This record gives sequence, structure tokens and C-alpha cells, in this order.
Amino acid sequence: MTPFSEALKHATWSDHESAEGESYLTELMGGRLSAHEYGELVAQHYFAYVALDGVSRTLADHPVAGPFVFPELYREPALVRDLITIYGEGWRDRITPSKATQTLVARIHQVADWPGGYIAHHYTRYMGDLSGGQFIRMELQKIYGYQKGDGGVDFYVFDEIGSLPRFKNEYRARLDALELDEQERQRIIREVKLAYQLNTEVLTELRHVLNAAA
Repeated sequence: MTPFSEALKHATWSDHESAEGESYLTELMGGRLSAHEYGELVAQHYFAYVALDGVSRTLADHPVAGPFVFPELYREPALVRDLITIYGEGWRDRITPSKATQTLVARIHQVADWPGGYIAHHYTRYMGDLSGGQFIRMELQKIYGYQKGDGGVDFYVFDEIGSLPRFKNEYRARLDALELDEQERQRIIREVKLAYQLNTEVLTELRHVLNAAA
């Protein structure tokens, strides 16, 4: 049988590419957005990761989900530093979750009692952050002049885990070690595809908001 990590990657590759091709990211990577417009993305990440990492804390001792709980990955402190850098100390009064983010957060909480659902959303976000997210960080540093560790792009910095390739290989090994029948494998794959869709809708809504403000 194909290792689950490979099956998951191949089954969701087109969803991954659709998210990467969203025009908000195209504008962002092209250096055509202001720092505050970039901050809108950071704000939505903040709400999503407060939810995801909050669920992680409740599942730390779960026999199935527990191996995918990594406190060293928690993003809230880094996102707070980024938001302070972008908006100042009054950042909390500047940010609100979009409708798409509210939907994503609701889904994360909805599947919190299903280990496979938690793993699906954790995999979608964190494996992306540890992969393509690193290219995004380097581009944002060039565009906005942020320095690693000083806020602005700390969300993408994972120094606590050491070697990113080694960590990702260990993560895939844990996916492959899951004892799943074919029905559960397909259920998790469907949830990952949904997670990609919900995260892409967050980007799409950001683009609509910026277009409306233009």
C-alpha cells in the first residue's frame, strides 16, 4: 500500500497549487501591497492559529492526535510580534476575522473530536508553512525590509525545531505510522482538500476586500 504521506500529497497537489495561485498572494509576492495590506493576511493567520493551536493543547495526550501536537510550532507568540511590528501596540483594535476565516475556525473546532480531522488541518497549515512558507518569508523580507526575529515575518520562522527537512521527514513518518483503513484514509484526504479550500477562500476574500477599497 502507498505510504499515507505520499497518497496525501498526490491526492491534494492540485488543491495546493490552487491556493498558491490565488491572486492575493500574487500581488503580495509582487511587492504591490502596502505593509498594512500584508497585515490583513497576518491578522487572519492569527485567528486561525489561535484556534488550531488551542485544539492542539486539548489533544496533547490523545493516542492518535498526540504525536501531531508540537508546542514548538505554536504560532500565536510569533504572530503577535508580527502584528505589533505592522500595526503597533494597538494591533488588537485593528484586526477582525473575515467571514472566510470565521468559517475556517468553525471547521477546526468542529472536527476537534476527530483525530483525523485535526491532523488534516494541522498538516495543511504547518507543512505548507515549513515548505513554501519559507520562500514567502524570504520574499517578504526583501519587500518590506523585515528582519528575521524582529517581527513582521516571525510567523514563518521555526528555529525551535532545528532542521526543517529533518522535521518534515519525521512528520511524514508519523503520518505513515497511523493505523488507518482505506475508508479513514480517504476521509482524511477529503478533509485536507476541504482545508485547502477554506484557506484559499480566506485569500480570495482578502483580494475582494482590497479590490473594494481600491
